[in-house]
Amino acid sequence: MLTSPRAVIIANGEIHDPAAILAVVRADDHIIAADGGANHCRALGLTPRALVGDLDSVTPTELAALEAIGTQVIKYPARKDQTDLELALDYAIAQSATEIIVIGALGGRWDQTLANVLLLALPRLDSARIRLIDGAQQISLLRGPGSIAITGAPGDIVSLIPISGDAHGVTTSGLEYPLENGTITFGSTLGISNVLTAREATVALSEGLLVCVLISSTDSAD
Repeated sequence: MLTSPRAVIIANGEIHDPAAILAVVRADDHIIAADGGANHCRALGLTPRALVGDLDSVTPTELAALEAIGTQVIKYPARKDQTDLELALDYAIAQSATEIIVIGALGGRWDQTLANVLLLALPRLDSARIRLIDGAQQISLLRGPGSIAITGAPGDIVSLIPISGDAHGVTTSGLEYPLENGTITFGSTLGISNVLTAREATVALSEGLLVCVLISSTDSAD
């Protein structure tokens, strides 16, 4: 069981800004490596409490080092129906995490990136708030009916992208272009490149799924 309700999963994708990642991680976070994410952990100076996956991407040297310091190794067969990241998310949920940050899930292969974003929509993961973080950019999911607070700085970019159909009853505050009980049609770009006018915006949704993307103003140029 987690000693903190927050877990940080290090996946095997690209990490573009190590300093930004280290600024996010807290001392009491439960760090979980998804297979080759263990190699990133060593580069970042982080010690995972658990390593989850089929272990086809972690180096033998890294695996031996983690076992020596007591990291829990949960090995799955190579022929499996889930990616290592999905298995790591399931593990974090089973450990009662209520907030999960995922690092190294974006960039590189488009199929993996798209699949990782859509993992946020899995119903069995809805007990935790999950954020995918890549340097100055982060992605989360809002399920309707519900609301979410998006925290950043004035000038930061916020984009709202519907998946699995139209998003109905979208109401926002703290954004330059507000919506009041609006609809964002699946496939449209209506929700792209809004701007924070305060340190926090709120987005409420009556029905549907919205991918919420925050891009800090230092990384928001078109």
